[in-house]
Amino acid sequence: MKASEQTIQQIERIVRKIGQKFPATDAPILLTDIHLRVSQESGELLAFDDDNTEITRCVVEEWIDNKEDDFYEKVAALLRQVLKRQSKVIYAYGILKPFHIVLEDDEMESVAEVFIADGDTVIITGALMEGLDQDLDSFFTDLMKDV
Repeated sequence: MKASEQTIQQIERIVRKIGQKFPATDAPILLTDIHLRVSQESGELLAFDDDNTEITRCVVEEWIDNKEDDFYEKVAALLRQVLKRQSKVIYAYGILKPFHIVLEDDEMESVAEVFIADGDTVIITGALMEGLDQDLDSFFTDLMKDV
């Protein structure tokens, strides 16, 4: 799924609207997650706080009736890209750090953590994790040979 410029602008607008709801302040609010809910059927992208209160919403036309099996994986990758570029805006939110931005499907099931607002934390994604089990098994086997 190649995102159009309009889709990227809509995601950026959602990021800015969340910032308007949580402007920078001397006493940041306590919020652990911002939930981005995407509907594969309607194309809606909605943002919610921890109490399931809607913050903002938009409809991404190219997501309407998308039947791809890996739809949410592609949306998560796109959100990670856009949110990373918008990190200055996100770090300016009046929310106590750390907090997470989580992607959910239309059933409110968590699909992926797409951003962590904490300067010391990095999200490790699929490409970096490939083959890690085998590497750890080999390391452990080699380590046990010396015992």
